[in-house]
Amino acid sequence: MNYTVETSVELFHRYLLCNKDLVMVVKKKAPKVEAVALDGVQLKSLTDSLSVEGDSRSTELARVLKDSLSSSDPVEQIQLISKAGFLLEQLKEDESPMGPLLQACLSTLAFLFTTLPAKNPLKRAVASALGSGPDWLQEQTVGCLSESLSSCLSSTSTDHCSHLTNSITSCLDGFKIGEKCVHRLLTEVLQFFQRILNSNVEQNRDLCGRHVAQAQLMQSCLAAVKASMLVVQRSQEPISTAVLSASDDQSDLHQALSGLLSCYTCILTDEEFVQTVQSTAGMAVVLLIRSIMGNGDDVPVIVAGLLWCSVDAGSIAPQWLRQSCAGLYESSRPAAVALYLSHGALAMLSWRGKTLGPQAEKLLLLIPEVLLSLDTRVKESSTVMVVARVLTLWSGAAVDCVQVDTCPPLLRSSLIGGSSLIARLHHHIYAHWEHPLDGVRHQTCSMFQNLLTLHQHCSEHKFDPTGDPYITQLTQDLLTLEWHTKGKYGTLGCLVEHLGAEYLLKLDDGLPSRLLGLMGDQTMAPYASDLLEKLFVSHKAQLCERFRDEDAWIDGWHEVWVRPLLKVLCTARLDQTTYILDYFLPKLLRCNPSSLSHMVQALQEMSACTEGSAGSRGALGALMTCLRAARSQGVLKSVEEELWDGLVPLPLMQQALVHKHDQVRMDALGLVCESHRSTETLSRQEIELIRHFLPFNLNSQSPGVRQQTVSLLKKLLCRVKDSAQLLQKKLDQHHNHKDQQVFNMYQEFLHWFCETLFQVFHPGASFSRCLMALHLLGLIAEHFTFNTGCGFALGESVSFSHAQAVLCCLANNFLEVKQLACNLLQKLPPAAVRLQEPERLQSLLQVALDLSTSTKPFDSVTAAHLLNLLLHQPGLKDALLSCVQKQHIPVQPPALIQSQTSEASSLEQNTLAVVQWLMVCLKEEVLKAESSLLQASASYPLYGRVHCITAVLQQLNTGSLVLLSEWRAVVSELIGLCYRMSDVVSPVVQSSSPEGLIPMDTESETSAGLQKILQEIQPRDTNDFFTSARELDPSESDCNSEQKEPENAVHKTQSCNSGGGDGEAYRVTAQMVLVCCWRTMKEVSMLLGHLCQSMPLHCPLTHADGRGVVTEDQVQGVGKYFREQLLQSRHRGAFELAYVGFVRVTEMLCRSGSATLQQLPAHWLKEVLEEVKSSDPSSKLCATRRSAGIPFYIQALLSSEPKSSSCGLLKMTMSSLTALAMPTNDGDTESSSVPQVHALNILRALYRDTRLGENIVPFVSEGMQAAILGFTSPVWAVRNSSTLLFSTLITRIFGVKKGKDEHSKKNRMTGREFFTRFPALYPFLLSQLQEAAASVNSDSGQVKLHPSLFLLLLVLGRLYPSPMDGSSSPLGLAPFMPLIIRCGRSAVYRTREMAARALVPFVLVTQVPSTIQTLLEELPQEPGPGLQQNHIHGTLLQVLSLLRSYLADTHRPQSANEQDCDTSSALFPRLWLATRQNPCLVTRGAFLDLLGCLCGCLPVPVSESQLKKLREETLQILMASELVAPQGPHDMNLLVPGATQYLQSLARIAVSVCVESPHLWDCPESAGLQRDLLERLLRCPYYEVRLFALDQLLGRLQKTKEESQRRAQGPLPFDLSVSSLTSLALRETYPGCQAKVLQVLAVLPLASLLPWRDGMTSLSCLEVLEHLLTLLETSTHSVELYCAALSLTSSLVLHLAESTPQQDLSEAAVVSLSRWGALVMQGCAEDQPAEVKLKSAEVLVKAAPTLLTAPALPLGITHTVALWKSLFTLLQDEDQDVRDRAADFTCYIPAHLHNTGVSTGAVSPPVALEMGVGLLCQLLQMWGQVAAGMVNLIQWLLGDEQLDTRSEESLDLDEEFLFEKGDLNLWAEPLLWARMLHGHLSALLRVTYSPDVSAAELDRPSAIAKSNALAAQISMKALPALPQFSATIEYAKISLLKERTSLAQNLLDTLRSS
Repeated sequence: MNYTVETSVELFHRYLLCNKDLVMVVKKKAPKVEAVALDGVQLKSLTDSLSVEGDSRSTELARVLKDSLSSSDPVEQIQLISKAGFLLEQLKEDESPMGPLLQACLSTLAFLFTTLPAKNPLKRAVASALGSGPDWLQEQTVGCLSESLSSCLSSTSTDHCSHLTNSITSCLDGFKIGEKCVHRLLTEVLQFFQRILNSNVEQNRDLCGRHVAQAQLMQSCLAAVKASMLVVQRSQEPISTAVLSASDDQSDLHQALSGLLSCYTCILTDEEFVQTVQSTAGMAVVLLIRSIMGNGDDVPVIVAGLLWCSVDAGSIAPQWLRQSCAGLYESSRPAAVALYLSHGALAMLSWRGKTLGPQAEKLLLLIPEVLLSLDTRVKESSTVMVVARVLTLWSGAAVDCVQVDTCPPLLRSSLIGGSSLIARLHHHIYAHWEHPLDGVRHQTCSMFQNLLTLHQHCSEHKFDPTGDPYITQLTQDLLTLEWHTKGKYGTLGCLVEHLGAEYLLKLDDGLPSRLLGLMGDQTMAPYASDLLEKLFVSHKAQLCERFRDEDAWIDGWHEVWVRPLLKVLCTARLDQTTYILDYFLPKLLRCNPSSLSHMVQALQEMSACTEGSAGSRGALGALMTCLRAARSQGVLKSVEEELWDGLVPLPLMQQALVHKHDQVRMDALGLVCESHRSTETLSRQEIELIRHFLPFNLNSQSPGVRQQTVSLLKKLLCRVKDSAQLLQKKLDQHHNHKDQQVFNMYQEFLHWFCETLFQVFHPGASFSRCLMALHLLGLIAEHFTFNTGCGFALGESVSFSHAQAVLCCLANNFLEVKQLACNLLQKLPPAAVRLQEPERLQSLLQVALDLSTSTKPFDSVTAAHLLNLLLHQPGLKDALLSCVQKQHIPVQPPALIQSQTSEASSLEQNTLAVVQWLMVCLKEEVLKAESSLLQASASYPLYGRVHCITAVLQQLNTGSLVLLSEWRAVVSELIGLCYRMSDVVSPVVQSSSPEGLIPMDTESETSAGLQKILQEIQPRDTNDFFTSARELDPSESDCNSEQKEPENAVHKTQSCNSGGGDGEAYRVTAQMVLVCCWRTMKEVSMLLGHLCQSMPLHCPLTHADGRGVVTEDQVQGVGKYFREQLLQSRHRGAFELAYVGFVRVTEMLCRSGSATLQQLPAHWLKEVLEEVKSSDPSSKLCATRRSAGIPFYIQALLSSEPKSSSCGLLKMTMSSLTALAMPTNDGDTESSSVPQVHALNILRALYRDTRLGENIVPFVSEGMQAAILGFTSPVWAVRNSSTLLFSTLITRIFGVKKGKDEHSKKNRMTGREFFTRFPALYPFLLSQLQEAAASVNSDSGQVKLHPSLFLLLLVLGRLYPSPMDGSSSPLGLAPFMPLIIRCGRSAVYRTREMAARALVPFVLVTQVPSTIQTLLEELPQEPGPGLQQNHIHGTLLQVLSLLRSYLADTHRPQSANEQDCDTSSALFPRLWLATRQNPCLVTRGAFLDLLGCLCGCLPVPVSESQLKKLREETLQILMASELVAPQGPHDMNLLVPGATQYLQSLARIAVSVCVESPHLWDCPESAGLQRDLLERLLRCPYYEVRLFALDQLLGRLQKTKEESQRRAQGPLPFDLSVSSLTSLALRETYPGCQAKVLQVLAVLPLASLLPWRDGMTSLSCLEVLEHLLTLLETSTHSVELYCAALSLTSSLVLHLAESTPQQDLSEAAVVSLSRWGALVMQGCAEDQPAEVKLKSAEVLVKAAPTLLTAPALPLGITHTVALWKSLFTLLQDEDQDVRDRAADFTCYIPAHLHNTGVSTGAVSPPVALEMGVGLLCQLLQMWGQVAAGMVNLIQWLLGDEQLDTRSEESLDLDEEFLFEKGDLNLWAEPLLWARMLHGHLSALLRVTYSPDVSAAELDRPSAIAKSNALAAQISMKALPALPQFSATIEYAKISLLKERTSLAQNLLDTLRSS
């Protein structure tokens, strides 16, 4: 009989409150209180033993115990046991002597203690009772408990091991009796642990592949090791006594201890155990040795011996101990053993607060040596993590050891900064501070901190660290590091804590600005902000200490920290300041809240010029940012009205809420919504601000902005909810008029909020607007619910039309909109949605069923969402029955026929019925598809039905199914159906070219020819292309045509008969067939994956109750199916999605309780690897298409292996694949390379798989070797796969490219870090490079290109030396240098370039000048025979690369002696290489580049005096060159290689002289020479030179334009001859130069261009304008030229309009103006390139004050209104940048046109559009042109769309296009635009009463309106039922046309009536 009842935890808590004896800390999860469970026999036995005679007190005790045993209430049991404890305490020896009854009581309690689970509070109560007995009873109590425990220990059953382990641990958990009992049974207990651990070690070997079982085993093993350690720790006395007293080593305790030690050794040396268990075993070994050997000097010696793995040192240890640890002394032990033993030594030996003995000191210094030796040996990231953690632990222990009064000299000398050990530890830090694992980076930082503390205690500068030369050098070294090094920040933070911020600021006062500049980079922002916080907090503390006065320090602090912040906030680009708000500003305000007022004051004082550049937030944005941060941090208290009119003026807030920049709007919204208290009441101002914000900000294209908006409004709604609850409480207590007003205001606001959002869902609403509205309505539903009657009664604001609009969102093309709408509909009031109406339900269901067979893929998704919505309706089965009866199919789903009396929920019944009906339909369709796949593709593609079945099943909670037998039948039938569908479509997706399988020709002859070809290539699923191409044999055709072709369904002509009686023909395209096939494969895969993953498994172990649905055999069958699909599919869509389904299956296998299923992944993996290994050209595996699905199959199997396991499958797979990927010794042949290609492709997929994470890193070295060696293969396929693998590995090692710069240091690594992480690559790369360099020999004149040289240089070029490496080259990078230099001699140009780039990283920045000197000395000093130009060129490129990198290095060390780095001595004798004496133009150009680099930059490694001389020489070379002084017409022959580069090199020097840095070149009669040089460049016959010169000139002009405006002088320091530019503009023929010269002219002030000079003639403004307009009209081929011409033309047009009154304009001028207007309008069209639209927007914005708003109407009303329309078109463009640029026109509106209350300045495009239309209406009144304008605007309102009333024909044509092309512009919303126009025009009509419009003018728009209304009516009738779903796009178009027409008619009627 079982007594087990569970009661609630609450009872137990109540009990704890009543009973103070039992003290227990309740953690987050309360323990489970269970009654003690005994079977009948045990209960009877105990009751009988408690029923014997005894004294009264013992009898009372026995009665209480019997009551507790018979009770079924666990809380009552606890009370009774506590009472028994109390009675036991009262027993006296004289009154109750020890008798059988008392013995029985103690035995019962002991039995309960050993029976109860560890976490049951009842066990604590029993322990408390046993422990409360009097002293005289203790011995008997210990005896009883020992007896009970002993009987448990002696049982051989392994089932109770973990329970028993827990019981032993409980005995030692503050329970004295238990501890004595363990001491008494010590040998037995230790023997028990030995048994457990031995059995665990054995079991682990048999559990390969069974991850769940393996994880459980590891858990019990860990518990056993920990428990055995606890026993040994608490039993020190008995153990040492036994060891001392034992004469031999044969005692049982010795045997037990030695047995345990053997177990620990086995665990440590068995790599199948997880790290936590091994690490604990390492501690256990050291603990055991310490316990046996005592605390003398022997222990450190023995541990040291174990660490070094040396037996000699172990001779101090007893023989039996050495034997037990034999495995630890073997040299073949795993590398990590030393790591775990080191951890054990640090954790288990005492280091704190005592002077160490000499052996202990040696051990302390040995541990880091051992750990550092592991650095290059361990590969797994998890082990690297443990190494880092143990090193930090060691540094902590070392700090403890040196903190004693007298630090031992050995430790002091070894641990002081600069010692060899500390240097090596620092090198470890520098190699790991960029490690991908956060934990490793964090540990290196902690270790650095500890090393600083060690140095501080060991050095003589203990009290003044700033005077310590070691610390000073370290700080400077760290500051000179690149700022992209993440490790730099943490270490600098440690130095700030050590030295104080002022010291660092003294070394680098630009630190705050530099760190703020880095905040723009998301990866760096957290690091930079942490360092900034440490700096400003430390700085504040130092300043406060110095200035005792309260506020004296604050100005200095603000100057350093707040000023730079405000500057960055105002002027930096927005994307660079996002993270300042997230990471930095809150920390600054927390540090010093009073800084806020300083910020606000400073920002309000800032002038308007800090609106900043385009793209920055300006002073207003910065103000919002600061206030937002302050309010959310609680620094800024909002006391109702005070905030909004005091600190922040309301108009300013309104302006910020519609600001052009997203982030400014978000910060302003954040300021309104975020609050420190969630119950803070909303003020009326805040609600008004939200009303102002919401309408203009729903349509944001940026997902980030949408997310932020929703998040902030959620905070606001939470505030409304929380504060409303508080108000309601107050109102319930006593009515307060003010509170009631606030409550009413809330209600009004929420109703407005909902109404505004429901209005969004009109036809044609943009995706982003719908998405935002659905998200926000979802929040309303979540926080307030759409109920009626109570609370805010928001349900009342939802009408039927609102719900209908949301329902129409299910037809939206965007999946997210469908999902949100479906969820929202379930939360809206049922009365509004009206799904309970049978007719409505039936019509929607019918539409869903029809859409599920549509040939348009997204229709099936709509169908699925409709079905998901309808599943929850009770009337669905009736509706389904009606639909079924209409279909006239004789078979009916069983679920519709059976009775309704089932216990199953209506959801389950509905789901079953729908699935069964879809299956009935699907069976019919599969039958037809089996006879004709073409017909299926065109009429009823199968995938829609399958998608709906999967979607419907996902709604089901499969854990609680009731109709199990029905579901088993359904699942079984579904799986069978899936296989049948797959058989139909797999021939297409598995064919060798699935994409174009159907012959599209209708002519019978060509069709027959194609059939013949298709027949001929029949065996196409093999890899025959590796061996031979198949030729067509005419004699075969006859016999082939006789054969029955397996894919005859596929090879049909395009026009077929549907087989129906009516003979209806249909069209089918290749695309349709392919889409039908691969989507069917996709849906089949998803369905099978879902069935396996979600349906309960029918397995006796997991569902003994027989509640399973899927059987093991079915799961295995599905696995085999996926294997076949993944290994044979060729179509990427098919196998990628089969992979998704298969991943679900593998996840389920891993979790299933079935041992058979758990082992399947390992079995399948071995099978496929064997198949890959033996694959040859006849294999079915696809060796093209990157091995198609094979990598996916293997990825899925490997990802099922838990990350925390020992990753046995991954290791096995990687070793097999890397072996296959390496080239074979017998030489590659076409056939033997197939497995190698597969292996390379699979490896690539595995290295790319993010889920394998850091577990794949240990195999990177082998992968890199395989990729580089693969390049040497003669087979193209191998080389191709090697390339792909190599590029993947580069990304895996160096990270994803973080910018456009291919060689950015963000994607590089120091040589030390690279070779520490991948040590195997060091010898490999070196030997490969030696081999490659040996083959580079340009002297012979033959080109020998080593296949892998390019790859080697690519890898080496990504490494760089770190200043932290010191002068010694780390990890021997030095051997690479001479080899790379040698590669520079290659005859291949690209190799020389690569070698030059690869050399840079290998030269430390301090050694650059000397290396340059050495390289230059290799060059010949004079021309002579046998010159090696390739050698010269390679050397020059290497010098150039080094020099450029040196000049770019911002942290270059300043050399003390300039002569050390003067390279001029080697340079001057070789200047002949730049002159005509050198016949090779390539080397001449390279030498000129070198001279340009040295002469045009500062500082360079040449002394000042020599540099002046060098510039003079260079100038002479330039003046004598072909560019300046050509000797005859054919001086430069462009056919010579390198001529163009040579000319460009000359041009570079010339540009440096005359444009870039003329101040450096001290030229004679300088200005004349410079102008002359520039003109020569512009007149050069080669366009490359002209283009370069113009480009540099443009850059210089743009750079100095602002300065020149401020200084009011010409933009260049010399007189630029404008006439040469103006004549070049008219004469230039090369488009690139033409565009550049026009851009240069557009930058120059117009006054300097006019009158326009062309040689000696001058042209008028109008003549130039006509020339440019002609150029514009003919230059549409070049976007750059078009934009440049448009910009300059517009400047001239504005000049013409401003300088000439309208009446004085000539006819030609008017024509030119209208031509210009037409061109601008053309540039605003939707289909124009973005650059053209941006330039058009810029032009219109600049034209706003002069042309668009001028009172004189210079262009006339028609053109002006047309330009306004173009501006409005741009404001609705899909491109965000175009809209933003066009919105700038609001900044140029003349002051007299500003409406009061209209926001000025930069506003967002929707606001600008609203303002623009209003402004135009205002202008029409001002111009007196209301009538003409009105007619124009009504025509805008009618729009350009005309519906084709021949809708049947148009619909029919549409059928051919599988994927409809919707509108190009997804942002514009024509309906909203029409409503806006209507609103403004109605207002204009009201103001002007009766504009003078003639009836004739109104006739045309009226006729268009009538015709449109008629067309809309006819088209709407032609649509099918519920067109919102079945013809969504047509319905939206017609609805739009109807509304536009009715709005226009309304206006026309008003005009006529007036």
